Amino acid sequence: QVQLQESGGGSVQSGGSLRLSCTGSGRIDADVTMGWSRQAPGKEREGLTWISGDGRVWYAESVKGRFTASRDAQNTLTLQMNSLKPEDTAMYYCSATYSASTFDPVDFGYWGQGTQVTVSS
Repeated sequence: QVQLQESGGGSVQSGGSLRLSCTGSGRIDADVTMGWSRQAPGKEREGLTWISGDGRVWYAESVKGRFTASRDAQNTLTLQMNSLKPEDTAMYYCSATYSASTFDPVDFGYWGQGTQVTVSS
């Protein structure tokens, strides 16, 4: 099993920044693809970004240029979020997969509990 734990959420004003972290443990290794998704109240969960074990990175158009994902050798995934907007308010989830044919973080099989991000105008 893979365990994921998010941290770093909070409240910030529009235009501000936050940095989220996701620590992986258990049966996790360098081959895993790790990603971030979010879910706002009343909306479907949205995939934001993933980083594969070989370093490939994907971003959703909604966050491209504002959010930056990174990953270290200890399989800690971070999400640097800049120029935050009120519409970025959501629960943010870390997820992971070993599947080579799954490209949306929403479809990944392993999930953390989530961390809340609130952006006020």
